[in-house]
Amino acid sequence: MSKAAELAALIANVNKGSSLAAKNFIINGNMSVAQRATSATASGNGTYNTIDRWITWDGNDGALTSEQSTDAPKGFSNSLKLVCTTADTSLAAGTYASFAQIIEAQNLQSLDYGSSDAKPITLSFWVKSSKTGTYCVAVEKQDSTQYRFVKEYTISSANTWEYKTVTILPDSNIKAGAGAIANDNGEGIRVLWSLGHGSTYTGATDNTWHTGNQYATNNQVNWMDSTSNNFFLTGCQLEIGEKATEFEHEPYETTLYKCLRYCEIHTLHSYTHMGFAYTTAQFLIPYTWKVEKRAAPTFTFPTVGTSSGNLGVTVASGSYPSTHGSVLRATTSVTQAYVYNNADDGYAGFTDDHIAVLYGYANPVVKIESEL
Repeated sequence: MSKAAELAALIANVNKGSSLAAKNFIINGNMSVAQRATSATASGNGTYNTIDRWITWDGNDGALTSEQSTDAPKGFSNSLKLVCTTADTSLAAGTYASFAQIIEAQNLQSLDYGSSDAKPITLSFWVKSSKTGTYCVAVEKQDSTQYRFVKEYTISSANTWEYKTVTILPDSNIKAGAGAIANDNGEGIRVLWSLGHGSTYTGATDNTWHTGNQYATNNQVNWMDSTSNNFFLTGCQLEIGEKATEFEHEPYETTLYKCLRYCEIHTLHSYTHMGFAYTTAQFLIPYTWKVEKRAAPTFTFPTVGTSSGNLGVTVASGSYPSTHGSVLRATTSVTQAYVYNNADDGYAGFTDDHIAVLYGYANPVVKIESEL
C-alpha cells in the first residue's frame, strides 16, 4: 500500500470511529510475547500453549504443535508456527482444528454493536503455509445471541508470505439489540482461523453473518491431512474501519503488559514470598503479581517438595520444616493470592507465629492464568 493510500485508509477509519493510537483490538498480533514456551509444544483442545493470547483447539484424530518462530515477513521478527505432527486425512463430522484470539468484551465497546451506529471492522494478517488452497477465518460475537461471520481467503503460493485483509460489515442482526457486546470482562469476540472442520461445523455462506455453528465454508481445506503441513501467522490486526492500515507496532513492554492481564509466568529462585506460620503445621504466605488480572486467576504450582525443581516452604532459619508436605493451596483475587496449607497436608515443625517463606529450588515455575 502506498503512503497516500495508507493515509487515506487511516483517515477513513478515523471517520468510522477508530483512533490513531491503540487501534488494534488484537493483543500480541506480532507474536512477540511467549511466556509459556517458545519451542514446539503439543497443542491441546482449548489450550494456551506457547504465544500469549493465542488459543488452540485440536478436537480431531490428528495432532499439532505450536511454537514461536523467527520466520516472518519484512517488518516483523516473529510468527506463530503450527505443525501437523499426526495426520487426520478424513475429518469426522464433529471434529475440528483451529486457533483464535478471544478479545475481552469491555475492550470492544467502541464498536457500538447492538445499535444502528455499529461500526465496520477490518482484519488484516500475514500468512504462510506449505498447503495452498481455500481457508476460512471467522469472527464470532459472544453475549446475547451468538453471531458468526465467515470469510474465505486463499493461500496461493506454498511457503510464501501473503498479506490478507477481511472487512466485516455489521448487518441488521448486529445492529439490533441481540448484537450487543456486554461491557464486562467476559468474552466479546473470537477471531478464529480454521485449519479444518468436519461437516458439523462447515457449510457457512462466505462473507455473511449467521447464527449457526459453522466456522468455515465447504471449501475449507483440511490442513490436518499430512505431517508435511505447516502454517505461519503474524501481523494480525483488527481495527475499526473498512480499510486495513499499517500494523500498529508497539514497544515490547507495552505488549507484555497487556498480556500480563491474562497470564503471568513466574520463575522462582531461592527465597521469594514471606508469610507466617500460625500453627506448627500451617502457614499463610501473601503472593502478589505485576498486573491486575482480568478475573481471579488460576494458580498452578510446580511440584511441591524439597528436591531440585520443586517449590517448598522454609521456617524462619531458612531450612525446611521437620516434615515437608507435597501440597500447596491458594486463594486468589484479581490483585493477589494467599498461599496456604491445610492441617492434614503433611507439614510439621513450624514455630507458631514465626516466619514461613516460599523457596524455589532450582527455578520452579508458577503459572497465574486468567484467560478468556
